[in-house]
Amino acid sequence: MSLRSISPSVNWVGAEDWDRRLFDSLIPLPDGTSYNAYLVRGSEKSALLDAVDPDKLHVLNEHLKGIEKLDYLVAHHAEQDHSGSIPWVLEKYPEAVLLCSEKAKSMLIDLLAIPENRIRTVADGEKVSLGGKTLRFIYTPWVHWPETMSTYLEEEGVLFSCDWFGSHLASSDLFVDEIDRVYEGAKRYYAEIMMPFRKNIRGNLEKIRGLDIRLIAPCHGPVYRRPELIIKAYEDWIDDLPHNSAVVPWLSMHGSTAIMVERLVRALSENGVEVHPFNLTLTDVGKLAVELVDAGTIVAAGPTFLAGPHPVFLNALVVANALRPKARFAGLMGSYGWGGKMVEMSKAALSNLKVEFLEPVICRGLPRESDLEAIDRMAAEIARLHRDSGFKSG
Repeated sequence: MSLRSISPSVNWVGAEDWDRRLFDSLIPLPDGTSYNAYLVRGSEKSALLDAVDPDKLHVLNEHLKGIEKLDYLVAHHAEQDHSGSIPWVLEKYPEAVLLCSEKAKSMLIDLLAIPENRIRTVADGEKVSLGGKTLRFIYTPWVHWPETMSTYLEEEGVLFSCDWFGSHLASSDLFVDEIDRVYEGAKRYYAEIMMPFRKNIRGNLEKIRGLDIRLIAPCHGPVYRRPELIIKAYEDWIDDLPHNSAVVPWLSMHGSTAIMVERLVRALSENGVEVHPFNLTLTDVGKLAVELVDAGTIVAAGPTFLAGPHPVFLNALVVANALRPKARFAGLMGSYGWGGKMVEMSKAALSNLKVEFLEPVICRGLPRESDLEAIDRMAAEIARLHRDSGFKSG
């Protein structure tokens, strides 16, 4: 098998996974994914940067046929979609030394039973020469695990960024030149695993700011030949200032909450707020996560199930709480039959969010005219708060 080149000394030796549709038993993958591994060769030594998911080990094996010697194997991240094939690589190349961060060492031992004597930790900023090619290791913690690091190939300006800047996207194209082609996948990827750590991402961006980056080669998705495009997108996503948009995750059992949501969506639109309603029985959690990246307000609407929130509705709140979006305001709407603690339990499920809660609109059975008028007031208040806060437009 001929190796695909991304730069003079770097070959892509990863695997496309066209059919995978779920990640972490939670995250939908509508476009599949890829597990990117890179072979870097200098005049004296060679290094394999990351491995592949164990399901695609046979693909990695094909790529490495004819590669008789490997000096280093770099593990940027201990999660198994990157590291799961490492034991096989170390067996195939008994002379190879596994390089990783200090925190990754114990994780790789625990997760994969890798012998400690095969591992050498590298410090933040440490360099390894391959002979005319220099790998510089850059600690980039919390993108998205604490042990994650990146590697910079100095002579060719390639940043191997691991999960950072990646996208769950299977594609026959190795490169992407226009951000539009990968934007949705990259934003979904950021939303699902990076968003809770956006403050850490700011620090990591500063660490790479002065580098001459000509290519960004992530562990998932295509390689960026115009790195400034994905970096600019990240700068917008991690900015604390939301957009003038509201996300409305909702669920209705007998139609009452649906009536309320229709009224809210119309009222928000009339007040100049971009609105994104998500019927939780039809929408995957990834699309909801994407819109949470920019939203200034979250209005969750759902029925009372027995004494508390409907379980599907509550699950959406738990996911939003885990992702910790930058929204400033939150509202609750819904309907009940005889009583319960839907509002209290819903607020508790969003305890991680630094939001100001609006006056909830909760009705018994079908919404009356007074309830619909309260929804109009909520929409007008959201529009005012967005204007006063100077939220971004568009």
